[in-house]
Formats: sequence, C-alpha cells, structure tokens
Amino acid sequence: MQHTLTPRRWLVLIAVMLGASIGDALLGIGMKQLGPVSIHHLSALFFALKSPWIISGIIVLLGFMACYMTALSWADITFVLPATAFGNVIVALLSRFWLHEYVSRSRWLGVALIVIGVGFVANGPSRTEHASVEVEALP
Repeated sequence: MQHTLTPRRWLVLIAVMLGASIGDALLGIGMKQLGPVSIHHLSALFFALKSPWIISGIIVLLGFMACYMTALSWADITFVLPATAFGNVIVALLSRFWLHEYVSRSRWLGVALIVIGVGFVANGPSRTEHASVEVEALP
C-alpha cells in the first residue's frame, strides 16, 4: 500500500525545506558579523545570542524542528530526509543571491545531483509497510 501525501503533508515538507534553509542563512549572516570563533573561546557564542540575525535563525530553526518531527511521525526517515534535501537547492540559491556568496560549478553540479535523487525518492512510498506479526498467547 502506497501512502499518498495530502496537501497538509506537502506543506509540512515545504516548511521543513524552507525552515532549515532560511534558518541556516540567518545564522550564517549573524556568525559572519560576529567573526571567527575559536575552540578556545567558545564563550563568544554567548555574545552571538545578542544578534537579531542569530535569534531569528534560532526561532526559524525551532519551527523547522517542529515540522521535521511532525513529518517523521507519518513518514519514514528514508523518505523525509531525501524529500526535504531539496532544501540544499534553496540554500545554494539563498547563498548566491541573498548572501552574495560564490557558488562553484562543482557545488551547482552537486545541487543538480540532489534534485535528481529527490526525484527518485519522491516516487516511492512515504511509509514502509511491515507485515503484522501475531503473537500466540502462552498457556
């Protein structure tokens, strides 16, 4: 039996993709403003919590986590993770056009391979059906 995705479930998967991508981009902006953090001075990360970019990123990532957990409640992780991997495309686009980062040809090729992989996963069932095992009652 193949589970079909309802419009609400599609929205949850889209929220996972967008939440992770946008949250990571917001964290990236905030951490670039903070500058490099050394393993010997991790306390600098506490100063990052004063940045509105970091706070916004954390809030968006909390929403992402709620949606991700919701998706895992009705679908296998082997479906959810690859299906939401399209978020890597969003990250590449945000990096290039919002953060103005250089994205090399090899990274774009990697993004294209992810899109192809997502196509394979999206055609499969969202949940693995297991044969029910009946247990005999002991006398």
